[in-house]
Amino acid sequence: MFDIQEQLKKLPDSPGVYIMKDKDKNIIYIGKAKILKNRVRQYFQSSKHHSPKVQSMVANIAEFEYIVTDSELEALVLECNLIKKHKPRYNILLKDDKHYPYIKVTMNEEYPRIVITRKIEKDGAKYFGPYTSTTAVRETIDLIKKVFWIRTCKKEFPRDIGKERPCLNYYIKQCLAPCQGNINKESYRQMFRDICAFLDGKQDALIDKLTRDMHEAAERMDFEKAASIRDKINNIKQIAEKQKIISSTLSDQDVVAFAAGEDEACVQVFFIRGGKLIGREHFIIDGTSQMESQEVMTSFVKQFYNSTSYIPKEIVLQEDIDEASIIESWLTSRRGSKVYITVPRKGEKQKLIQMVAKNALETLQQFEGKLRKDKQFVQSALTELKNYLSLEKLPYRIEAYDISNTGGIESVGSMVVFKNAKPSNSDYRKFKIKSVIGPNDYDSMKEILYRRFKRANKESDLIKSGELNEEDAKFYQLPDLILVDGGKGHVSSVKEILNELRINIPVFGMVKDDRHRTRAAATEDLEINIPVDSSAFRLLTQIQDEVHRVAITYHRKLRSKKIIQSELEAIDGIGSVRRKKLLQHFKSIDKIRMATIDELTQVEGMDKRSAESVYNYFHAKNK
Repeated sequence: MFDIQEQLKKLPDSPGVYIMKDKDKNIIYIGKAKILKNRVRQYFQSSKHHSPKVQSMVANIAEFEYIVTDSELEALVLECNLIKKHKPRYNILLKDDKHYPYIKVTMNEEYPRIVITRKIEKDGAKYFGPYTSTTAVRETIDLIKKVFWIRTCKKEFPRDIGKERPCLNYYIKQCLAPCQGNINKESYRQMFRDICAFLDGKQDALIDKLTRDMHEAAERMDFEKAASIRDKINNIKQIAEKQKIISSTLSDQDVVAFAAGEDEACVQVFFIRGGKLIGREHFIIDGTSQMESQEVMTSFVKQFYNSTSYIPKEIVLQEDIDEASIIESWLTSRRGSKVYITVPRKGEKQKLIQMVAKNALETLQQFEGKLRKDKQFVQSALTELKNYLSLEKLPYRIEAYDISNTGGIESVGSMVVFKNAKPSNSDYRKFKIKSVIGPNDYDSMKEILYRRFKRANKESDLIKSGELNEEDAKFYQLPDLILVDGGKGHVSSVKEILNELRINIPVFGMVKDDRHRTRAAATEDLEINIPVDSSAFRLLTQIQDEVHRVAITYHRKLRSKKIIQSELEAIDGIGSVRRKKLLQHFKSIDKIRMATIDELTQVEGMDKRSAESVYNYFHAKNK
C-alpha cells in the first residue's frame, strides 16, 4: 500500500513535477512546483481553503510520484509536455491542439519559393502567420501569384534553367519564366523581398516603391511595363483596404481574453502582425465553473504556447497569470528573443482586450446555444429510436455496417460508430473481404460481423486474464444497437452470425428507396416506418449516409491503388519495391507520367536505366 503521509516526508526541496494518481493508477492531475516539498504537502493539509475542484481531486488521490528537475523552467516545460501526453481529468485541457498554417518564403534558396507549412524551423527562410485556416493561406498565395507572377512549378533552379520550354503560365502572363532565364537571380530575389514586405504588412512602402518604378518605366516610354506595375499597385491597395489596422504599435502581438459560462469558458486569441489583425481563433474549455480566472488563463497560456510554432514579441492578457516571470523566460527561450507578457489596465491595449473579450462572450453564447440544441436532439433521437424499434434501453452506442465493391472486385466492409448520436471517428473500422468471391453482400456482411465479434470475444478473454488493458482494446466494447445497410436478407445474415457467437444485440436494416435515400428500418419479417420529420429518422439517415461514405471511399482507394499498381507492373525493370517508392514519392500515376528522367532518378532505388524505362513507357504510350 502507498503510504501518503510517509511519502510526503520524503519529498525534496527541489523544483520538479508531481503526478497524482487514483486507486486504479490513472493519472488525474499533473502540476509543477518551485519546491516540491512545500507544494505537494499543501494538498493534504486543511482543505477549508481549497476550491471544490481541489477537494474533489484530493479525495481521489491514492498515490503520487514526482520528477526532480534542475530548474523551475525545466519543470514548466516538462509539466506542459506531460499534460499534453496524459490529459489528466483535473487539469484544464485544450481540446483544440492545432498546428496553424504559415506562409514560408524560402529566402534561404537562390530562387525563392512560397510554400505552406505548419512547422517553423531555423533554416533561414521567412515565415508569416499564423493563419487560422489553410483556405486563408491559399487565398493569400493566389493573390501574391496574381500580383507578382511568381513561378508555381517544382523545377530546381539554376539546374533546370533552359532545359524545357516555359509552361502555360508564362504565355498567359502569370509567370516571368525564370526557367528560361528571362529574369536574373537578383531581380527575382528582389521580387521576393517585395513579397515579404507585403506579407509583413508594409504595403505603403511597397506601393511607394512600385509607384517610382512605374514612373521610371513611363519615362523610358516602356508603357507596357508601366501599365503592369499600375495593375499591381491597384491590387495591393485593394488587399490593404481589407486588412484592419487595430494597433498603432505595428508590432507582433497575440491578444488573449476569455468569457466564462456555467461550466465552460471560451478563450479568444487575436493574432496581430505589424499592427494588423490577420486572424483569430477560439477555444472552448470544459469544467471551469469552480476555477479562478487566473487559473484558467495560466493553464491556457502554458498549453497553447507549448504547441504553437510561433511566439510573438508580446502577449497581451486579460488576467494576471501565476509565475508570469518564469513563463516569460520559457517563451523567450522558445522564440530566441525577448517576449513580454502584459496585462493592460488602460489605454489602447485595454481597449483591444475588451474587444477580444466581447468576441469571446459572443462565441460562448453561440456555443452554449448549440450545446443545448445538440443535447435536445440526442435525447429525442435516441428516445424515439428506442420507441420505434421497441428496444429495451436507449442505444447510446450504435454500430452500422455496409459493403462496397464493383462486380465483386476489391470488396470491402465498413463499420462506423455513433456515441450519443454523434460519430466517433476513432472507433471506425474498415475490412477487406477475404473469404467471399464475387458480389455477395450477404456473405460479405456475415464475414465482417463474424470477424468483429470474434475479435471482441478474444479481447474480453485477454482483459479478464490481465493480458490486455481495456483502453487498448479495439473491439471489446459492444454496441447497444446494430444497423446494417440493407433489408430483411441482410438482417437475417447478421443474426445468424450473432446466434453462432451467442451474442444478443438487436439488429435492424436501413432500407433505401429508389433514389437511394433512407426510407425505413427493417427486421427479418417487416419494415418499420419512421416519420421523416422525427429526430430518429434524421439520425438514421445520418448513420446510413456515413457508413456508405466510409465504405465507398475505402473501396475507391483500393481500386485506384490496384489500377495504378497494374499500370506500373507493365513497365520492364520496375518491381514491387520500385513501384512502392515511385508511388510514395510522386503520390499519383499522373505525376509519374509527367516526371522527367532527372526527377525519376531522384526517387530512392531508381537508377538512370530504370528511370528511362518508366519515362519511355509513358511517352511511347502517349504517342
